[in-house]
Amino acid sequence: MDSPKKSPSITQNMASSDSAFAQQVQRLYRLTIYGRWLLVCCFWLTIAPLCLWGLREEIFLWQQYFTWVAVRYALFYHPLSTLGLSICIGMTAAVLIWQSRNILFGIPQSELKRLETKVAQIRQQGQSHPLWQWIIPLRASNK
Repeated sequence: MDSPKKSPSITQNMASSDSAFAQQVQRLYRLTIYGRWLLVCCFWLTIAPLCLWGLREEIFLWQQYFTWVAVRYALFYHPLSTLGLSICIGMTAAVLIWQSRNILFGIPQSELKRLETKVAQIRQQGQSHPLWQWIIPLRASNK
């Protein structure tokens, strides 16, 4: 016996729904990338200048006579500046490594599952969700 066939419109709607869902997951992933780089930029624009200001006297000395020992002692005797610059450098390195891993090896299944769950939550909550306008395109929400 032949199994009942689905009508073409139902099959097409399911395929377009899966395609739309995949695009929405991709938008959320892209938004995650932009958010991480925005955070790194904010760190470099807020924390780094304050840390460099704390090291201004040592930087002036480095311009006259630079040695790595002078850098080491300046960072040792200014722990807050060292911590702030370490946070900036560490966050930049972490985002670079994370994004490079995703480019080279693809998005891990656990992260993909998390993104899919988040998109499903956004769809379920509807337009009241803060990310709705970024994830769900206007024409898809009008249907």
